[in-house]
Amino acid sequence: MTTVEKRRMTAEDLYQFQLILDPQIAPDGRHVVYCLQWVQRDEEKKHSNLWVVPTDGGEPRQFTYGEHSDSAPRWSPDGKTIAFLSNREEEKQSQIYILPFHGGEARQLTELKGQIGAVSWSPQGDKLLLQFRKKDADAVEREKDEAKKKLGIVDRRITRADFRMDGTGYLPEERWHVWTVDIASAEVTQLTDGQYDEQSPRWSPDGKQIAFISNRSESPDLTPELDDIYIMPAGGGEPRRLPTIEGGKMGGRFSPDGEFISFVGREGTGNWWRNNELWVVSVHGASLARSLSARHAIHVSNSTIGDVVDRPLTAPIWSPTGDCIYFQVSHHGMTTLKWIDLQGNLHGALDGDGVYSNISLSSDGQTLAYIWSNFGDPGQIWCSDANGNRRQQLTRVNREWLDEIELGEVQTVWIKGPDGNDLHGWIITPPGFDPSIQYPSILEIHGGPWLQYGEIFMHEFYVLAAQDYVVHCCNPRGGHGYGEEHGRAIEQRWGDRDYADMIAWTDYVASQPFVDEERMGVTGGSYGGYLTLWIIGHTQRFAAAVAQRVVSNLLSFWGSSDVGLQFEGPWAGGCPPWQSLDAYWQQSPMKYIANATTPTLLMHSEQDMRCHPEQGIQAFLALKRQGVDTELILFPEESHGLSRGGRTDRRVARLQHMLRWFEKYL
Repeated sequence: MTTVEKRRMTAEDLYQFQLILDPQIAPDGRHVVYCLQWVQRDEEKKHSNLWVVPTDGGEPRQFTYGEHSDSAPRWSPDGKTIAFLSNREEEKQSQIYILPFHGGEARQLTELKGQIGAVSWSPQGDKLLLQFRKKDADAVEREKDEAKKKLGIVDRRITRADFRMDGTGYLPEERWHVWTVDIASAEVTQLTDGQYDEQSPRWSPDGKQIAFISNRSESPDLTPELDDIYIMPAGGGEPRRLPTIEGGKMGGRFSPDGEFISFVGREGTGNWWRNNELWVVSVHGASLARSLSARHAIHVSNSTIGDVVDRPLTAPIWSPTGDCIYFQVSHHGMTTLKWIDLQGNLHGALDGDGVYSNISLSSDGQTLAYIWSNFGDPGQIWCSDANGNRRQQLTRVNREWLDEIELGEVQTVWIKGPDGNDLHGWIITPPGFDPSIQYPSILEIHGGPWLQYGEIFMHEFYVLAAQDYVVHCCNPRGGHGYGEEHGRAIEQRWGDRDYADMIAWTDYVASQPFVDEERMGVTGGSYGGYLTLWIIGHTQRFAAAVAQRVVSNLLSFWGSSDVGLQFEGPWAGGCPPWQSLDAYWQQSPMKYIANATTPTLLMHSEQDMRCHPEQGIQAFLALKRQGVDTELILFPEESHGLSRGGRTDRRVARLQHMLRWFEKYL
């Protein structure tokens, strides 16, 4: 039998990925509907269609067709109909469609002007609940007039502090509110109003009430973590605030008997190092909110980052009997699924290597459907029983071409950090690795900092390894997944213990006989870009650096970032720059840029509102002024998330620039 020689990963392989998004199990547990996203290369557009796969192991079948984006499929309570979003009629405006599961045409249900968020069926199946933000009236009028539409916006009048968002741009005057749509008549009804944003709307089990999360404090833009949970009649009326905790909240859901609401929250403000906890609160206000997970010191989240697709947090799921709740936990480079009873006793449901995400549960509580990702696969749909047993793989998307590629070997490593702390990381060796050869290496640094690298697919790592680099990364102090002490170590001390951990990790990698200590590179994006700049200002250890979507100057970041106000706590104990100038400047890489001699490539997206391009431009000009070899690559139209969700040709170009720079110096 002839053995087929495997090839290596390339930047252009990004065009081959088909991505599974938003799988939802049918109420009877017999099918899973999901979105499959693909890239139309000649037009650089991303499209998605709905697919269905039986949970008994049958073949997936395509359910919708066309070069447009079908997304967010949701089963009706009786399992006979699927509601979904689609832009099939207008590319820049999605509408809600409903489609019979057992045959028939999709019917457009809405003619809305604006952005549709979360959608869910009423328990009776006669209405849809949605989060919707109307398009501003002047924008609607402008689109009706071809001359005005061609001329575009004349000016922007900004009156609120929270006026932009990365990936969205300048925010409209309209806010996110709670709406319903009648299935039979297609009549839409707005239930909330005012200068607030409503999130995570949910039906009560009897369909008589709606819960949502909203920040209705005196100054929501200046105090973004003061979320509360509200309940209102399903037909509209004055919302009632539940007594919970002070702090951010997400993912609220009613218990099956309608007596409680569960949510994920972090008590207090400005303390991002704290674990998210799983809470329950009485809908009658009869008792204070209580944390079910606090005594287990776990972080309720999906904080493990890959670079092929973002996997969101799944809102905690009640069992049908209401005696336990399923939820995700990020721990030691993995995201697992746990369940906990109302007495706080914790159990594992989906444990083991990798990342479990996009979880849904059948109505009888007997079958779980989910996506499982690991080092070798960006994600497949699996199902199991409610205890995580009898696991069965339902899809094999991308496997045909990925099986032709030699990725390289991944080694998990634990070492002792500079303060006796445990430091967890990974080393990826090139395909065809020969331990007798000394290879150049590249240190990768994750963003956040409240995230973690882990056992998930990283296309970028494999592209670098394919060019005969040893790629390595770790989770320094400051991130989640390793306890609150680990996360709190850099509070008001960015560039201190995290930098010490990165150097200790680099020392360990440099000591390996297959690593050439003279040919070590470093790269990272966002907070990873911050640390990359910090490193070149504090050591000449690395022969080359690629700093991406950087934070370079905390003083100007405070005002130029869409989330700058939220970093007052982590940097300066809640003080703005003019009250704590030294703290902001002391933690800024620009303070130390005069020490830099490392050849450094900077890459930034022009529409990045998280880390504004001025952050990269400052660093570029400073390095130029110092006589350091540097270049600046700017990507037009792209936002902060270019490396994960940007236009594919720009993602390819980004990797090619990185390879070019490291090839030159390593």
